[in-house]
Amino acid sequence: MFDKVKVEAARLAQQRIEALFDDSGRAADFSVSALGMLFDYSKTQMDAAARQALLDLVDRADVAGRRAAMFAGEKINETEGRAVLHTALRNLDGGPIHVDGADVMPEVLATLGRMEEVAQTLRGSDVRDVVNIGIGGSDLGPVMATLALAPYHDGPRTHFVSNVDGADIADTLKHCDPSKTVFIVASKTFTTIETMTNARTAKAWLERAGVSDAGKFIALSTNKAAAADFGIPAERVFGFEDWVGGRYSVWGPIGLSLMIAVGPDNFRAFLRGAQAMDQHFQQAAPLENLPVMLALVGIWHNQGQGHATRAVLPYDNRLMRLPAYLQQLEMESNGKGVSMDGADLPFESGPIVWGEPGTNGQHAFYQLIHQGTRIVPCEFMVAAQGHEADLRHHHELLVANCLAQSEALMRGRSLDEARAKVADKFDGAELERQARHRVFSGNRPSTTLIYDKLDPETLGKIVALYEHRVFVEGVILGINSYDQWGVELGKELATALGPLVSGDAPIEGKDGSTSQLLSFVRARA
Repeated sequence: MFDKVKVEAARLAQQRIEALFDDSGRAADFSVSALGMLFDYSKTQMDAAARQALLDLVDRADVAGRRAAMFAGEKINETEGRAVLHTALRNLDGGPIHVDGADVMPEVLATLGRMEEVAQTLRGSDVRDVVNIGIGGSDLGPVMATLALAPYHDGPRTHFVSNVDGADIADTLKHCDPSKTVFIVASKTFTTIETMTNARTAKAWLERAGVSDAGKFIALSTNKAAAADFGIPAERVFGFEDWVGGRYSVWGPIGLSLMIAVGPDNFRAFLRGAQAMDQHFQQAAPLENLPVMLALVGIWHNQGQGHATRAVLPYDNRLMRLPAYLQQLEMESNGKGVSMDGADLPFESGPIVWGEPGTNGQHAFYQLIHQGTRIVPCEFMVAAQGHEADLRHHHELLVANCLAQSEALMRGRSLDEARAKVADKFDGAELERQARHRVFSGNRPSTTLIYDKLDPETLGKIVALYEHRVFVEGVILGINSYDQWGVELGKELATALGPLVSGDAPIEGKDGSTSQLLSFVRARA
């Protein structure tokens, strides 16, 4: 699959990125501009021939056919026999979408309408705090989006509890008034152990305060019976179908906390931004297609050049949780070891995704990015405009830092330049030693995504862009991006270990390490 791409990567192994800019049209040629966004991938070790080898992969893997199947509601999640239709949740202006012969859009739009009614009721009440209890996709999506859209908050304060560590819910509830707090319990099955443990703790907190839990809970779940057993009536239960994966679910009921925070109109703008990206993804030719080219750059760096990690570096403090969100989106989707037919992959699958907002990261891990022995492709993103008009100089400095980092990664600093910087302080062997510490090899790849302003519509575009990037990479890799069997074994073992940790069962049948660790904990509990 990647033989030709690897040949091109080997050919360009010694190519200086900076030298590629001898072509005055390179920046425009190696960029995609659409939907008020500019994706610049010109600071990569890629030329036209290498790009064509990557574009050939799109045809060979039949990305277009697979994409059409996804949007049509076909069951492309083949290991679970499910459609993949998170796009239906933002299909506000589209036509019918059929799954098993039934149009799903009436129910999607009806659920959105119910969400809006509940959100407006809460926003108009004396509720001061809304606590979303979930984990994984039921937490990372809404917490990321709620932080990102902080300038648009005009509803109750929103909080997010995900960790089963009691510190998480304890630290959250100490700032809440039981009489003015509502909980959203987000669990598709209503059995997720971390979520339900925290939900029961929330109910006990209300009871200790002498506050009835009637009307205090909303369930985001398909298990209405379990929600009813918990005390949540059907009218406060919002279900979603099995064709919406957890990490793709912020567009529907899982996004209720976001809707409560920013209001239904802004939530719809968020959906419309994603819908615009969906339409662009389906209609634009590969070379002008934002998700396709973002995916191909990722394939070039990972499968082509062998760079195992990818740093996501938003120069926007309100996107502080985007790297964590994308970490789950990409690593849970494409962290697979077998192809669709169950055969072992003969190449590496998805990369390790990590990152932090700039400029904070510059004072943390950028040292390794600039001078470490491993090359880490970097994905910068920044808004052309900030929200704080009276702090414009802050935003100008932020943008300057973002652009400076990508330029520094590309250019580096030669030994002669390093010598010149310290020649007035050292000489002889010491000059040489000191200079070598100041050398930057450069030639380190990066991309930059720049957009007008981080508003609800733009955020929708960004999230949908990365969703479709994951899809394209998964199709080219020949894997199923929509199951996650890798999370199952640990859950099963944790359930079995519970009685051993509490002392309700003897420590038997475990390996020596696990037995030793259990004994240590039980002796000190």
